[in-house]
Amino acid sequence: MSASDFVVRWFAVLVLVAAGAALAWPEPVANAFPVKAVNPLLGVVMFGMGLTLKPSDFAGVVRRPRSVAAGVFAQFLLMPLAAWALAKVFGLPPALALGVVLVGTCPGGTASNVITYLARGDVALSVTLTACSTVLAPVLTPLLTDFCAGAEIDVDAAGMFISIVQVVLLPVAMGLVANVLFGRFTSRIARVLPLVSTLAIAAIVLGVVARSAEAIRTNGFMIILVVALHNVFGLLSGYALAALARLRPDERRTVAIEVGMQNSGLAVSLASTHFASAPLAAVPGAVFSVWHNISGAVVANLFRHVHRDRESPRSPSARETSGTAARSLFV
Repeated sequence: MSASDFVVRWFAVLVLVAAGAALAWPEPVANAFPVKAVNPLLGVVMFGMGLTLKPSDFAGVVRRPRSVAAGVFAQFLLMPLAAWALAKVFGLPPALALGVVLVGTCPGGTASNVITYLARGDVALSVTLTACSTVLAPVLTPLLTDFCAGAEIDVDAAGMFISIVQVVLLPVAMGLVANVLFGRFTSRIARVLPLVSTLAIAAIVLGVVARSAEAIRTNGFMIILVVALHNVFGLLSGYALAALARLRPDERRTVAIEVGMQNSGLAVSLASTHFASAPLAAVPGAVFSVWHNISGAVVANLFRHVHRDRESPRSPSARETSGTAARSLFV
């Protein structure tokens, strides 16, 4: 088993160990992984995501508008509103509430592509949804964050827009261009991308958790509960909305997973960059990085056993699906 295969298989455990180490030795870990390292690390992850994309991944918007619309609607409307509602119901302090809202307003994470594959979903649709939500994020994430949390905390929407363009959109675009121009070379290095991306996410979790160790010890149960409820709501509401849109069973599974799994690394990056005076805001994103991969693995196994429907003629072939999954990053 290669190093990349190992970290992909044990990603959730690796991140959990990183969080535990940060809680056990917060000071040395915080010194080793400063806050200023978060954005470059996320940029590396997003560049790797771009290397897995092709222009055809965006063509799904035209070919399957109803499926894409259902996913994007749930991603950028239901998840932010659920985050806001959970913060109100549990009476979270402003910094924690902001962190939960940031998770809810971020685009889908690329881990959803692999979880979709494991759940026998439509991986091509998953990649299209991740790509579309990532492109929309520079505009929608700042606006939705301001709408949901701006009444209690000053939100610099313009600054967030610039940050998302710099650490998400530009690296993804650069990776996409590199994949188009130097496809043979990028295909060779694709094997190490999961390893690099996983280590980068683990490093982000280390730094954030170490800086908020005391707050996590004090509010840990509440943070985990809210993050778990938010994730479960995304999975259930995504599936329900896809069912209402009369999508195929494999598409329903895909939309559910895509909506439930957020780009939590971006939430951490935005919190660390724009809300440094409220370090607790970065904690929900770090906790979500651990939780959604554990819940995703559970949901994938559940879907595999409960939904044994055969793929319709319109579904991607097994070769297409496995090929797309091979291009995904488990982060």
